[in-house]
Amino acid sequence: MNIIAIDIGNTTITVGLFVKDQEKFIASLPGDAEDIQAGLTRLLAEAWEQIPFAESAKVEKRDGVIVVSSVKPAWTDMTADICRSQFGENIKIIGKDVPLPIDTAVDNSMEVGTDRLVAAAAAFAVVEDAVVVADFGTALTIDLVDENGVFMGGVIYPGFDMTARALHEGTAKLPKVKVEKPKGSYGANTQEAISCGLYYAVVGLLETVTRRYAEEIGKWPQTILTGGAAGVIKDDCEFVDNCVSNLAVRGVVIAYKKYIDDQAYLAELGKQNGKNKK
Repeated sequence: MNIIAIDIGNTTITVGLFVKDQEKFIASLPGDAEDIQAGLTRLLAEAWEQIPFAESAKVEKRDGVIVVSSVKPAWTDMTADICRSQFGENIKIIGKDVPLPIDTAVDNSMEVGTDRLVAAAAAFAVVEDAVVVADFGTALTIDLVDENGVFMGGVIYPGFDMTARALHEGTAKLPKVKVEKPKGSYGANTQEAISCGLYYAVVGLLETVTRRYAEEIGKWPQTILTGGAAGVIKDDCEFVDNCVSNLAVRGVVIAYKKYIDDQAYLAELGKQNGKNKK
């Protein structure tokens, strides 16, 4: 199966190319790029040109599909326009054209960002047990999947950049800092003090939330970190089992494969029912 998997976040677009189920590349495009449309067009063209042509097609046509998880409608529309105009392809959107890849116990599954759901599905596909997925993006989300593979819900908290910007913009003298792993427990200057505060707040939050999840389900779940800032804190979280980059992109692939498998199963079930009626 040949898939271009796209994860559209609030500040980044990530494109992954998978040819015959093998990962070829995953690349991210920052949303503040000078010309994001041109950059995305180049990235998608690079991926599309590596999709092989269908062997049985009467006309020359690439044998691939473009699947998107998105939390930003404007960028979804831009992506759809590029794929339609450049490659003659319509994108398939998770939650619209492709069903959500995981059962949920939340009030309204369609209100949950598909990035959270595909990442949760990808984590459970590997762990096959209760798992916590902490995604460090524009926002920090800490989500729980129970041992039966049901997305239970989670916690949403401002990401590092957002909290650092809020401190800077909400005060007269505090500078805007880039949060990094502190040298010690406290800062010797204002920049270090802010970095320490934001860093240890997130480490403490992650540990507290994970512990509360464990109390809810009766056992300590595996914990997986993902997202651009995940690598900053992983070494200070002894309870974390793994740090996986681009988990949402991998979840997009899992979501589409599950959809295809379900369609094949229903088709076969229909055939069997038809035979039984004869």
